[in-house]
Amino acid sequence: MIYADNAATTKMSAAAISAMLNCMEESWGNPSSLYGLGQRASETLQSARERIAACIGASPKEITFTSGGSEADNQAIRSAALLGARKGKRHIISTAFEHHAVLHTLKKLEDEGFEIELLPVGKLGTVTAQQVADAIRTDTALVTVMYANNEIGSILPVSEIGAVCRERGVLFHTDAVQAAGHLPVDVKTQNIDMLSLSAHKFHGPKGAGVLYARQGVPLTRLIEGGAQERGRRAGTENVAAAAGMAAALEETCAHMEENAFKVSALRERLIAGLSQIPHSALNGDPVNRLPGNVSFCFEGVEGESLLLLLDDRGICASSGSACTSGSLDPSHVLLAIGRPHEVAHGSLRLSLCEENSEADAAAILKAVPEIVAYLRNMSPLWKDKISGKREFVL
Repeated sequence: MIYADNAATTKMSAAAISAMLNCMEESWGNPSSLYGLGQRASETLQSARERIAACIGASPKEITFTSGGSEADNQAIRSAALLGARKGKRHIISTAFEHHAVLHTLKKLEDEGFEIELLPVGKLGTVTAQQVADAIRTDTALVTVMYANNEIGSILPVSEIGAVCRERGVLFHTDAVQAAGHLPVDVKTQNIDMLSLSAHKFHGPKGAGVLYARQGVPLTRLIEGGAQERGRRAGTENVAAAAGMAAALEETCAHMEENAFKVSALRERLIAGLSQIPHSALNGDPVNRLPGNVSFCFEGVEGESLLLLLDDRGICASSGSACTSGSLDPSHVLLAIGRPHEVAHGSLRLSLCEENSEADAAAILKAVPEIVAYLRNMSPLWKDKISGKREFVL
């Protein structure tokens, strides 16, 4: 099997598994309990908090454990919105191609009377700090812009955007779910007030995430019940998941440069090869993109059929975000960068990690052109394009 869907989830690392097993055997008590077993769990949890904080340049007190990136996004955005509303600020700036954890939260806030401004991202899928600066108003409560796009891999200028927000006194949140462990993160130097990450995107366990909130930024609880996480999130903490997440993040950060070098080379080989397919197009910035992201549109092809035929050949890939894989609607990300509906339906996302090989790339480059040709040969629409009855889009 060739696994090329690491943006959806990654295989857990041996370090993460070992940390979790050790925790479940030795530190399985309730970290809120006062007796020795509970305190051992509390110490394990605090260690994980400190190690994760060190990886992103934060203080341990600024780390809140969550169930994943979606919960962290929800809490960050709702907290900033309610804080702003108390000051008469109800304007929130984001982008048109954020993850649905952000967009759906913003839609809920819009229904509650907030004004949401989604910046256009252009053909390459990015926004500039100047766009953000131009959009900020006296009643802006929050800017939330992702660090890197989960579908097309474009990396956004979060440091520059953070600097603009800090200068203008506006809170800045970034969804760094796809970036953490793969791109450098330093919340202090990048002027980030709040940041979301998810363990299963960097070889940690599913159901574990972090919300970083700069000291002095109050968080609104989404879950009521107890005083865990310094009163920010009720519920007994998943100590084993936190330990696994810390081990995975430490390991990926320690090997980030070498992994990025290897994975980027495979990415470039795939981009060069897939670009040879007629009427195809790379999605996202060709240079400023995640090391392992390869996103293409193929005219005259349905993405679902392409994925199923790739699966028959033992290749795991996706047609966009795993969170929307059951939807028949075209990707909002591809529509945001200007792809027509017809073409957006024929997308392929390959997301690599350091465990992928040259042999994997060769197999993908053999399979994809053959499958695309096969599907086009069966398509009446494609025959109309070949005969000149319809125009090509790509």
